[in-house]
Amino acid sequence: MTRIMLRLVALAGALAPAAALAVTGGEVDRDANGLRRSVVQIESSKGELCSGAVIAQNLVLTAAHCVLQSASYRVVVVDHRFRRYAVKAVAAALHPSFVPGTTPRTQPGVDLAILKLAQPLGPEFQPLDPGASAEVGEGEYVDLAGFGLSSEAKRGSARILRRTRLVSLGTMQVANRVLVVADEDRLAETTGSGACRGDSGGPILRGAPGQYQLLGIVSWSSGALHAATATACGGLTAVTPVAEHESWIRSRAAALQRFDTDVPAAAPPTAYSSATGYDWATR
Repeated sequence: MTRIMLRLVALAGALAPAAALAVTGGEVDRDANGLRRSVVQIESSKGELCSGAVIAQNLVLTAAHCVLQSASYRVVVVDHRFRRYAVKAVAAALHPSFVPGTTPRTQPGVDLAILKLAQPLGPEFQPLDPGASAEVGEGEYVDLAGFGLSSEAKRGSARILRRTRLVSLGTMQVANRVLVVADEDRLAETTGSGACRGDSGGPILRGAPGQYQLLGIVSWSSGALHAATATACGGLTAVTPVAEHESWIRSRAAALQRFDTDVPAAAPPTAYSSATGYDWATR
């Protein structure tokens, strides 16, 4: 095990993680042809905020823990003039190994879900292809994008698309297997760039506008080891690697595409089904 991975294990045991709900230390993305075409905001009727990645004109990949409430969900997108509008989510497929009732850090399953939208987003949005994903090696650079807070102290800073550049520290087995990324200069010792509250479900990726490669979905984040105040932001960002779960994403995406949104179905369930996990659908 390399020195940086030994340090990572020590940090992960010492830091208090939380669901990653904004990009700390990032910059606002104002490119009309950039990330706003592929990264969206997810809101529940109970006020929960997450992010997500467009993988088809009517499908969004996000974190499973973002869509567990008995609530209605909508996806908020930004058009080329940076006007916001919402599209209702009508169905979801959660990874069957995900274990509700646990935190993203402690649950042993896979923190992934796919939302189906009531209507296609339109040609100005660009889906990311999970099948084109790849493993991320230690020391490689990735971009993180999301709609959350710029810091926990700035509660009004969410719902703006931000991005930041991070470095991969490699994969780590916690309760499940995650890829861990962090600010290259701080390495979670002191507060730097990373996910914050509002970024759960958002993507890490690489490439340029029109050629982005989807690499992972944010699950949780932590504060830095020597943060001035207690926080869940600016330390480590834990990501579910897309390449390791591409076959499930592909199969469940196909099943959701066959789902008839005009057929009445049950509200988000409160009981687990071994056949479908926590899949749900609403009218």
